[in-house]
Amino acid sequence: MGVMLLLAHYRFDLLSILVFSIGAVVGLWALTHNRLGNFNIEPELRENCELVTTGIYRWIRHPMYASVTLMMLGVALMDPSAVQWLLWLFLVNVLLLKAQREESLWLSHDPCYLEYRGKTKYFIPYIL
Repeated sequence: MGVMLLLAHYRFDLLSILVFSIGAVVGLWALTHNRLGNFNIEPELRENCELVTTGIYRWIRHPMYASVTLMMLGVALMDPSAVQWLLWLFLVNVLLLKAQREESLWLSHDPCYLEYRGKTKYFIPYIL
């Protein structure tokens, strides 16, 4: 019985590490196609900004938010508790609101954004 519990716990830790690692890869991939100076805690467009549509941006519009969401999901899976899940859901909500704000800024800044938005998803390719 103890061995089964240990194996179940070990698999859960592996899942946590896998989800966190996927999030980190998503973030690093996004960084290779976007300038580091383009990222900001508050949604705003920088002067002379250009729409990035290469790399992971080809499929999702907000890969950095997807990255943070996945990495924090990995953290929540390490120590699943009601508090962890509430914090993670709060984070997802905040990032969705930020993404919506960025979308409205891009729509008013670049007419090509509407077409780009039609071809891509928020966070998960082909799904969301």
